[in-house]
Amino acid sequence: MVRVPKLTYRRILLKLSGEALAGAGGHGFDFQTITGYARAIKEVVESGAQVGLVIGGGNIVRGSQISRMGVDRVSADYMGMLGTVINALAFQEILEREGVDTRVMTAIRMEELAEPYIRRRALRHLEKGRVVIFAAGTGNPYFSTDTAAVLRGIQMKADVIIKATSVDGVYSADPKTTPNARRFQRISYRNVMQKELQVMDQTAVTLCKENNIPLIVLDINAPQSVLKAVRGERVGTLVS
Repeated sequence: MVRVPKLTYRRILLKLSGEALAGAGGHGFDFQTITGYARAIKEVVESGAQVGLVIGGGNIVRGSQISRMGVDRVSADYMGMLGTVINALAFQEILEREGVDTRVMTAIRMEELAEPYIRRRALRHLEKGRVVIFAAGTGNPYFSTDTAAVLRGIQMKADVIIKATSVDGVYSADPKTTPNARRFQRISYRNVMQKELQVMDQTAVTLCKENNIPLIVLDINAPQSVLKAVRGERVGTLVS
């Protein structure tokens, strides 16, 4: 009889950046990379965990960036939200190709493409073992996809928010430019805010702190990193 490892977190909200879908190219889609991420999520689903997913839109359009180029901020943010919908549909296609039942729910209604976000329906999808991809952010301008991820995590009663990045945790400075930056194994939300560490934007961090929901920051490219986190193994940085 094969012993299945016990899960520390049975329901997770996974936040993945849009840039991650582009692979080394930086823009658009790298389907080999996306397939790797889809297989990692499949492992988590097969372990018995329930998975909600929020994907950024930076590989297509980043609202805050184009607003600095003169585009009206509200219009720019809506463009960014539509970018997240494109990413959600692409990721759904790859997940289902890997045999993972998936639903896309959008904060902006577009029934021809996806279901509208309805909390009770989303919870039911999770309970049935489906991966739910939450797209179009919060549906409102001026809010990042980090904030949308935390908000959906709270609404879904997730046990943990997992932010999957290209870095293996939270550092005292950018490890790509500061080689001697210190990596934290564990850190409080208070310290994150006081030190102004670039974990998530302040609104997202505040929501996590106020709702007492833990956050794990890890390297999505490390083998089985998300699965290990769900099992409670020491991986990345735990913010609580």
